[in-house]
Amino acid sequence: MEGDECSSSFPMGETAQETGLSTHVPECYVIPTSHRPSLNPETADVPVIDLVGFRDSSSRRSVTVNDIGNACRRYGFFQITNHGIDQFVLDGALSSAFDFFRLPTEEKSKFMSNDVHKPVRYGTSLKDGVDKIQFWRVFLKHYAYPLEDWVMSWPENPPAYREQMGRYAAEVRKLALEITGAITESLGIGAKYLSNKMEEGMQVMAVNCYPPCPQPGLALGLPSHSDYGCLTILLQSTTSLEILDTKDGKWRAVPELKGTLHVHVGDHVEVLSNGRYKSVVHRATLHKERTRISIASLHSLGMDEKMETAEELVDEEHPKGYKESSFRDFLNFLAKNDLAEGKGFIETLKIQ
Repeated sequence: MEGDECSSSFPMGETAQETGLSTHVPECYVIPTSHRPSLNPETADVPVIDLVGFRDSSSRRSVTVNDIGNACRRYGFFQITNHGIDQFVLDGALSSAFDFFRLPTEEKSKFMSNDVHKPVRYGTSLKDGVDKIQFWRVFLKHYAYPLEDWVMSWPENPPAYREQMGRYAAEVRKLALEITGAITESLGIGAKYLSNKMEEGMQVMAVNCYPPCPQPGLALGLPSHSDYGCLTILLQSTTSLEILDTKDGKWRAVPELKGTLHVHVGDHVEVLSNGRYKSVVHRATLHKERTRISIASLHSLGMDEKMETAEELVDEEHPKGYKESSFRDFLNFLAKNDLAEGKGFIETLKIQ
């Protein structure tokens, strides 16, 4: 490490992660000792759920729904196989993401913004030059539903980006709606409980690039957090995702299984379920020698549609534990708070 280098001394396009520093991590990226990742973490024993038969009306569907409910209750996280999205589509999305982040700085900077309310924006860390601790990533975020309303505002370079990312966005949204139905069914409130609201809801694609880091034990790609919406489906080129096990408070690495997608329970499902299902706390660690791409498809109700606890899940033994909130409420929280300081959005929703 060298002196008191900080992110404000790095213009956009010249941050440590963008320029590929190979010898040290600047001071402003170094996280407190208590939050540093292990270079040899334990592996998480997370559920892997096979969706073969999930779309049938047979008993196999009910078994799968039950498995999803158990995974949501225990971990707030699970991996899925036989999800129905062709490997060609997955590979195309990842390829287009890699190609975008290889573009010259002036091309990417067209989308540069710290305004979390913008529907298409490029950035580094969380909020460039604002947060006290910076994070070793670059990202492109864009709204994706209705696709025809947003796709023309996405990058036109690389030339295949809109087509390949758009194809994946459409496919993963269908999957997210099905899984949301399975989650509400597992709660005993019916598969259609959220279907109308989710049909009109938001989809945000967070395309993340985590370049090689010379000292991966000192920095993070993203700090500890949970996702705001109903659920997130994650596609990644390689693993470096860790989840917090609530039973013992330990961070464990999510295993890498080719062709799987990862499902994160979000804050709004925790609210809906009155705390029966918890949103998963997770973080992104780093590699010393390889770049990791992750594509998180985040699904929620509409911008101003409030998620509230299902009345069916409130009784004397389970009093209402959460306030209602919307996607816009989350954006306003994000604009005013530094996630690295540890306070999550879900904490603001709990009724004390």
